[in-house]
Amino acid sequence: MKRSFKIILAGAVFLLGAFNLSAAPYFNKNLTAEEQKKLDNGEVLIKNIVYQKYMSLEKGYNSDCDKLIEEIKALNPKYLAEIIQIKPYEGNENLPQVLTDLLYNVSEYKGIPYWSERNQKYYNLYDSAEITSEKILTSGILKTEKELQATFIMKPFGTVYETIILNQTKDSVYYSTINNNKLRYNDQFDCVWPNKLKICIILFRDGDNWVLYGIGGVNAPRIPFFTDRIETSFINRIKTFCSFIFSKF
Repeated sequence: MKRSFKIILAGAVFLLGAFNLSAAPYFNKNLTAEEQKKLDNGEVLIKNIVYQKYMSLEKGYNSDCDKLIEEIKALNPKYLAEIIQIKPYEGNENLPQVLTDLLYNVSEYKGIPYWSERNQKYYNLYDSAEITSEKILTSGILKTEKELQATFIMKPFGTVYETIILNQTKDSVYYSTINNNKLRYNDQFDCVWPNKLKICIILFRDGDNWVLYGIGGVNAPRIPFFTDRIETSFINRIKTFCSFIFSKF
């Protein structure tokens, strides 16, 4: 009897260890077992998910998660990708400040290498990146929040004007950027209207771990003969930006 109990107990412990991420309150059932294993190993997970309903972030976990989910829902994207990583808290205690500094330093976005699948070569994600104005929305011991106006040169879409919201607490970061102007593809046709291209990155702590979650989407019309090209171009740019930020720590 005792031997049987020990076997059952050992099996239960094994299962709990094998599926520790599946019980994480910040993820939902949209993550597969293989994806959960990658995250458990500290790898960066990148997914094309197309629609908001396939996001892996669990609604109701915290206010930042809910805010992000609502922002993406309001965007109603036609193309969507998410980037996720779990990092240990130990050794990364100052991660919110490190991440905030990276995201705030917009001029360093210039020259991020971007791989073009169509041309099979590297280009700059942004040929130019600068902050044109800054507004302090909140400044205090518990929270800081800034609104930045930034200008980017992003070929083949030309000049992109963006509003960036960046806030930080001791245990979290919330970054959100959206385009303010219409984008044209190679100056041939309009492909994205204002307020239809968004990237969000959040960081929050859960016990012994930091959770990094990035997502970007585009609500763009499907243009005959160009839809696949535009989708690949935007989604790969979103992945490139988030992966670049995640790789810095």
